[in-house]
Parts: sequence; C-alpha cells; structure tokens
Amino acid sequence: MTAPTDLGTSPLTSSSALAVPRPGSAAGLGRAQQSPAGRRAASPASPAADELLKSVFRQHAAGVAVITAQGERPVGFTATSLTSVAADPPLISFGVGTGSSSWPVVAEAEYVGVHILGEHQQELAATFARSGADRFAPPTRWRTGPEGVPVLEGVVAWLVARVVARVPAGDHRLVIAEVVTGDPAGGGRPLLYHRGRFTALRD
Repeated sequence: MTAPTDLGTSPLTSSSALAVPRPGSAAGLGRAQQSPAGRRAASPASPAADELLKSVFRQHAAGVAVITAQGERPVGFTATSLTSVAADPPLISFGVGTGSSSWPVVAEAEYVGVHILGEHQQELAATFARSGADRFAPPTRWRTGPEGVPVLEGVVAWLVARVVARVPAGDHRLVIAEVVTGDPAGGGRPLLYHRGRFTALRD
C-alpha cells in the first residue's frame, strides 16, 4: 500500500545531535548544546541537498508510530521519527512539523501518547497521515487513557510520556518526553515504512 505523502514528520529527526543531561536535570533539555559553529545561523539547504536527504532516507526502513495528544479535541499524527533517547531517565523523542494540524496541541500538551503500529494497521497509519481526515472517527478504536491522553486500541505497544522539551529543528520541533506508563504486551509484528510505502517485516 502506498502511503500518503504528508506523514507529518521529517525524513530525518535524529536525536544524536542532542546533549541529554544527567538524570535529574530534565529541565535543562529546553536548549540543545551546540558547538560554536553550530550557533551560527543555519543556511537553507540547497535543492540538491534536500533531494539527497530524501533519496537516502527512502532506503531507510523505519517503524511506524502514531502520536496522540488531548486538547479541546484529540489530535494525532503518523510518525516515523520515534527514537529511544535514554534509559535513565526513560526518554523518547519524535519530530513534528510546525505546520502540522496537530502541532498547536502538541506545543502545549503536558502528556502525549505513543503507539507502535502493527502490520495489520496500514489503514490506521494512512488515516493519521492524511490531511483533513477525521482521525478519531470510526473505524478508529480509541479510549481516554492515563493523564487524559487518547490511547489507540489494537496496537503492538503504547506509552504515555510527559513532555520535557521541544527543541527547534528547522520547520520541525523535536519533542522529548519522559515515559510514565504504558503497555508493551499488545503482540503482533510491527508495521514498517520503506521507499514511500507501508510494508511488513519479512523474516
């Protein structure tokens, strides 16, 4: 199945450029540490570099997640940028475009939901990637979970995490959040995104 083009995440949202503080200093995550060269104003990427980035990351197989948050209404989007950042404290990160319809809620949310999709959930992934879709309408199955976060049903695993930083990254933000609860026991095989398509893991 071909995926929609508006996944709501950058093809590259690596956490490797972030200097994560020692446990107990999560408040310091609001600013990424940079070298003197990194503090210079970033120049726009050339069209050639932009196409190179896209071409290279089409070769990168990524897991598929849906991020949710609760505002006046629930919001959510499909993400391929989910990363485990640290174990102590337990931190994850993901990218979200500032032009995304979900961003105004994610920008203010204290907690977010993180859902690992199964290979049977290609349609769900497409729904949460599709601009203008009513993402929480049937057939999407969900409930209000811990901390009031929307939790999707039938996923391989899910987490609720407390947002500790939103780091500017071009036209995106890298959201860093600390895990507070979840369930890893949904079972099944994960959904992948590769070469612009949702696909299944092959043995």
